[in-house]
Amino acid sequence: MMDQKQIEEIVRSVMASMGQPQTTTQAPEATVAKCASQCEVAAESCTLDLGSPEAKGWIGVQQPHRAEVLAELKRSTAARVCTGRAGPRPRTLALLRFLADHSRSKDTVLKEVPEEWVKTQGLLEVRSEISDKNLYLTRPDMGRRLSPEAIEALKAQCVANPDVQVVVSDGLSTDAITVNYEEILPPLLSGLKQAGLKVGTPFFVRYGRVKIEDQIGEILGAKVVILLVGERPGLGQSESLSCYAVYSPRVATTVEADRTCISNIHQGGTPPVEAAAVIVDLAKRMLEQKASGINMTR
Repeated sequence: MMDQKQIEEIVRSVMASMGQPQTTTQAPEATVAKCASQCEVAAESCTLDLGSPEAKGWIGVQQPHRAEVLAELKRSTAARVCTGRAGPRPRTLALLRFLADHSRSKDTVLKEVPEEWVKTQGLLEVRSEISDKNLYLTRPDMGRRLSPEAIEALKAQCVANPDVQVVVSDGLSTDAITVNYEEILPPLLSGLKQAGLKVGTPFFVRYGRVKIEDQIGEILGAKVVILLVGERPGLGQSESLSCYAVYSPRVATTVEADRTCISNIHQGGTPPVEAAAVIVDLAKRMLEQKASGINMTR
């Protein structure tokens, strides 16, 4: 395998044969030294915590011409940039981070929201027709319908005919619910009440899919249903929450275009508290226009 010095000699030889001024591929020493001192270009190490900020901020481009530009790029995006290459292959740390993020995403899909957590939040818990996580992943149609026991529980314990009914569901990301809950639900409920709206009893649906909100709205007679559900996790982002809001939903007639979606709710995207304010405003406009989704006017 050629070392860096041999590569530079080949570059100079080729440039000379083309009649162009010789240049060096080596970065200015001052830039490299400055970058190294600020830990912008970190040494590749398998002992680094792959979920740490240091690992996420790692720059794998060796001997960069302008290290400060790469550092700024890393700070501006969560995308996998500046990872460098080892020939045609990714560098070891870049590959390990990819595998770790993929594993984290799978874990949050397969994890269960603890029953103790639901009780601590004081939420009524009901279920879809799904009995376990494996069935949830293979039978999405059953996740769109409430179990008979859930229907009876909602009729007996929830406020009927609310202006706005708020529902929380695990969806495809347990972390999205447990991490963002305390920063989105309290301000959301408070904002709806301050707007003078009749707010239904918030509750938790285990193994719920988006369309389950149609049946909930129909059973409770809600004018607007707001579903906070865990998004399908991406690589490196397993805490993203979505809001699906719909006006006067009906199982037989409501289609996906009738829903208004606010996605990417998490600390690295739309902050939960900010999202709560946006959702309150959205619910008020839905009630004023008696519409949602593509039927709403700006």
